[in-house]
Amino acid sequence: MKVGIIGCGAIANIIASRIVPEDNGIDIKYFFDKDIERAENLASFAGGVAVLDLDKMLNDVDLVLECASPSSVKLLAPKILEKGIDMIVMSIGAFMDKEFYTKIHDIAKENNAHIHLPSGAVVGLDGIKAVADFNLEEVSLTTRKSPKSLGRDMDVEEVLFEGKASEAVKEFPLNINVAATISLACNQDINVKIIVDPKVDRNVHEITAKGDFGEFKTITMNYPCSANPKTSMLAAISAIKLLKSFNETISVGL
Repeated sequence: MKVGIIGCGAIANIIASRIVPEDNGIDIKYFFDKDIERAENLASFAGGVAVLDLDKMLNDVDLVLECASPSSVKLLAPKILEKGIDMIVMSIGAFMDKEFYTKIHDIAKENNAHIHLPSGAVVGLDGIKAVADFNLEEVSLTTRKSPKSLGRDMDVEEVLFEGKASEAVKEFPLNINVAATISLACNQDINVKIIVDPKVDRNVHEITAKGDFGEFKTITMNYPCSANPKTSMLAAISAIKLLKSFNETISVGL
C-alpha cells in the first residue's frame, strides 16, 4: 500500500518513525505540507518525496493520511476522494460541520472511496459504537488539560468551555478532536466540558455513557507529544494501528 501524508508536523513524524523502519507492506512515499521544509525533512527521513503539487501525490498513492488541520480537510478532501483514493483523517473536527459531512460522504460513495477516522486520544470508542443504536440516552466528555497544551498562561483551574461538541470544535479546533470522534461514533452532539488545570501534566479525557445497555465510564490520561503539547501520543498511535490493520488477516474489535 502506497501512502501520502498531508501535514508533516508532530503526528506525521511519530507515524513515520514507527511505520517506515518496519517491513509491513506500507510505503509512505509522499509528503505534502504548506511548509515545504517540514515536508522535505520528513521525506528525507522516510526515503520518500516532498511535493509542492498535490496532484503528483494523488496520481501515485492508494491512501492519503491527513495530519494537518480541519481547514485542510475541507479544502483538500473533496479532490482526494473524487479520485477514488481512500483517506485516514486525523482532524476529525471537520466532520462536525453537517453540510461538509454530507458533501464528503456523497463524494466518497460516488467514487468508491473510504474515509477512516482513528479512535484518536480516547479509549472505549468500540463500546460507544456498539450501543449507539440501542437507546443510548446520554454521552458526555470532560477533558482536562494543562495550560501549556491549551496555549494558556494561568495558575488556577478554570472551566474554559461547557456545551455541545459542535461548538467545542469551533472554539478549540486543534485541541478537542476527541469530542468530534465520540459524537460521530454515537450519532449525537455530545455534551463537553473543557477544563484547564495547572496541576495536570497529561491530557485527561473522561467519557460517560448511559442507556438501556447499562452504563460505562472510561478515563484516558495521555502524555502529550513533546513536539506539540496540543496533541496526545495516543492519537498518533491509534493511526499507526489503523494503518497496520489494513494488512491484518484477523481483526479484533470494531
